[in-house]
Amino acid sequence: MTNLLLPPPALLDGASLFLDFDGTLVDFVIDPTAAAADQRLRGLLRDLSARLDGRLAILSGRSLADLTARLDLGEIAMAGSHGLERRSADGTVTSAPIPPELAIATRAARNFAAAHDLLLECKPAGVALHFRDSQHAEAAVDAFARTVAADTGLELQLGKCVRELKVPGADKGDAVLAFMAEPPFMVGSPVVMGDDLTDEHAFIAALALGGSAILVGDSRDTAAPFGLPTVEATLGWLANAS
Repeated sequence: MTNLLLPPPALLDGASLFLDFDGTLVDFVIDPTAAAADQRLRGLLRDLSARLDGRLAILSGRSLADLTARLDLGEIAMAGSHGLERRSADGTVTSAPIPPELAIATRAARNFAAAHDLLLECKPAGVALHFRDSQHAEAAVDAFARTVAADTGLELQLGKCVRELKVPGADKGDAVLAFMAEPPFMVGSPVVMGDDLTDEHAFIAALALGGSAILVGDSRDTAAPFGLPTVEATLGWLANAS
């Protein structure tokens, strides 16, 4: 573990800003369908987008449809399903092809979730098992997920109290690189904010392009040079920087 520096507000000057959703903009909840974006958050994101001339995108493991409905911000740029779905600033939507193995994994995960009283989350390009309120099941979830990944060729994505089997081919880092090759992002310096292991790909991509990254939450081994301790601290920092 390392103690990270607090990010300076000037970090957003001329930035292309990429924000994770759960654990970064909203606090984690046991049931992911219960996470809500309030008017304060929506107003903050609109202000940031205006300040950055549209160089703002949301990166999430959630589906693109879920993000769009939950945030209700119109056609803001977003990447869902860990980068496997992406909506560019001009509204163009691209998504990875879905192999039949995902349906096989989803059926197996549904049966496993029912047998172990776990929360199952089905996505367009993956299926996730949540065990935030059943952490005693972590070892069993890991063993199950590794086996299904090996049998189906799907990718095992680790997260905070969640294991996801997802279509291979893209991650949040790939989404950052794709956005940075397009207007309006290409004229900015990438800054990524996120809390989970899934965000490390995006941190690394931003740093490789000469940008920066901010880890939200408890300090841990990370590629990010800066950190903020909580979602509330993150919202406050973004408000002051906007």
